[in-house]
Amino acid sequence: MIVVSLQSGSNGNCIYVSGGGARLLFDAGISGRQAETRLAAHGLDIRDVDALVISHDHSDHVRCAGVYHRKFGFPVYATAATFEAASARCRLGAICDVRHFSAGDVLRFARLAVETIPTPHDGVDGVGFIVTDGRRRLGILTDLGHVFDGLGGVIGSLDAVVIESNYDPDMLAGGPYPAFLKRRIRGPGGHLSNVEAAELLRSCAGTRLKWACLAHLSAENNDPQLALDAHRAILAEGLPLHVAGRYTATEVLSL
Repeated sequence: MIVVSLQSGSNGNCIYVSGGGARLLFDAGISGRQAETRLAAHGLDIRDVDALVISHDHSDHVRCAGVYHRKFGFPVYATAATFEAASARCRLGAICDVRHFSAGDVLRFARLAVETIPTPHDGVDGVGFIVTDGRRRLGILTDLGHVFDGLGGVIGSLDAVVIESNYDPDMLAGGPYPAFLKRRIRGPGGHLSNVEAAELLRSCAGTRLKWACLAHLSAENNDPQLALDAHRAILAEGLPLHVAGRYTATEVLSL
């Protein structure tokens, strides 16, 4: 299985995963041209993608779903509530092949399965994903809201994880955001901080976890090196860490 984060953050999200004879994109918050170009830089063709799977209705995850469908021809998977809310929010345009699922369903693509889990993030009907080829398990866990019941067990079952590490508490507290937005980010429908993500990995990650990719870092309330330092202070040196860029793709991450 291989993984490439094409971009991650409030300015746009998209993750490529291939394995088990299937090629998938998770979320469509960057332009079709950006997604195509960044995949091509790794020798990957976006037109080989089998499906686009949407996590929730926020525009940084879904705004270009219609473009991807019309330009590249693959179907769009989303919950019915997510698709309805996204259509109202983002002007997705015509999408003639939408395949609805419910949180908790398992989606199947060739020999790849995508387990969907509900999240308490403040989207309409958000989900996280576990992608498995039957031997290896990858978690795509961003926009989580808070450390909810069952999340630790999910992480303990994984071989690798893309996990949000959104903000540094001190930067958020002293930063320019208005009070209501700070409350939203820290609140039960917001995001995990660097410390929360690191403590979750320390307490819940099993011995099988090979790497973690820190994702959805805030531009105003975080910094890649600060996030890495926070995780290293809690996790020590045992777990390889990567950071998903806000404007660039990661290297190809293998699992």
